[in-house]
Formats: sequence, C-alpha cells, structure tokens
Amino acid sequence: MAYKITWDADGERFYESGVSNAVLYVYDTETNWYGNGVAWNGITSISDDPEGADANDLWADNIKYGTLRSAEKINGSIEAYTYPEEFEECDGVATPVEGMKVRQQSRKKFALCYRTEIGSDATSEAGYKIHFLYGLTASPSSQTHDTINDSPDATTFSWDFESTPVAINLGGTAYKPTSCIVIDSRDVTDANMTTLLEKAYGKAATTGTNPTEAVEATMPTPAEIYTALGGTN
Repeated sequence: MAYKITWDADGERFYESGVSNAVLYVYDTETNWYGNGVAWNGITSISDDPEGADANDLWADNIKYGTLRSAEKINGSIEAYTYPEEFEECDGVATPVEGMKVRQQSRKKFALCYRTEIGSDATSEAGYKIHFLYGLTASPSSQTHDTINDSPDATTFSWDFESTPVAINLGGTAYKPTSCIVIDSRDVTDANMTTLLEKAYGKAATTGTNPTEAVEATMPTPAEIYTALGGTN
C-alpha cells in the first residue's frame, strides 16, 4: 500500500551539530543594553536546557477540568578551554590593578550569540542556525587543575547559567517574553542574513574607492532581528 506520508526521503534526513562563532556581549548599565560584542574562542559546548512549563491539572465535578502550565525559562551551561577577558565581570572577578584578580564579586549580566550547523544525508552543509540568548547570569563553577603527565590535557572551564526573558513585540504583536531566538539560514535570504550578521558580528573597515569605517558588533534586539529579516511594523 502506498501512503501519502513518506519517511526518510532523499535529502530530507536532517541533523544539527557543532558550535562555533560564539560572541559575548556584556550588559551595560548606562545604556540598559549590551555592550560591544567580542569573540569567545575555545568554546566546546553550549547547552540550552528549558525548564518550567509544568502541568497543573484543574479538577471540577469529579473530572479533569483543564490544565494550566507554569511559565517556561531557559537555563543551560557553557564549556570552554578559555574565555574572553570581558567575561571575568560576568564570572564575579574584579581587576583593581593590572595583573590582580579578585574573585567572589558581583556578577554582570550577559548575552550570547553562536552558530550550529545543519547537515543532511545529501550534504553536510545544508544550512546553519544562529542562536541568540538574552539575559544570562553565570553561576560559580569548580575548576580542577591536574598535574602534567605523559597524557597531558588542557584544563576546561564550565559555567551554568540562568536567564531572564526580555519583552518582545514584533509587527504589533506582543509575544511572551523570551530568552532565546533562533534563526534558520534555510528560511532566510542571503541578503537578510548578511544584514543580521553584520549587526551581530560587526563590519570590518574597507579601503579603496569608497572606504568605510569599522562597525562594532552589537547584540540585536528582537525587534532589530525582526526588521533585518524583512519584518515590518
């Protein structure tokens, strides 16, 4: 018997892998938004672990009347071989004088942008996703320093984080606050993606007939992402 639905068709067996192009944006209390982005090298994994949305059943007339769900939030973790100096403020480290690091200080809020790859049975380069995480705060984490031996390995750092959602109103529609926005390159034109990434990654200065100055990387607001991808208010 032939069915309308088909499974595992050629070119439709997609998967997601990898993590790269991570950018850190530290919150600036003077502007009430995130400062200029900096590259975060050496990241080995970023986990995105939603919590909440727990069911609360309602009962009436001796039957299940309905179900309410609690608010959802996003927690997660970061693992890396190293971290940018700007992240120290987010990890509770102060620098009163060059070369001196004081721990157990206040922790700044931050945001992240990173990329994952999309492959399929037909190609390992079917597309990619850009992830934007807002309102993050890092928890203290343990660090283990092992002796160097005949099988040396680099020390890894890890942090758990929690998030505080940001308000989001797009095209006149008020959505629930969110801490995570994901963009799929397969659904976006190259021109719109370029506009978005030039915002998130910044633009290098150019020379020649029409030279341009460099533009710093900045964390786009949900509304700026919406506009960059062709949305209208």
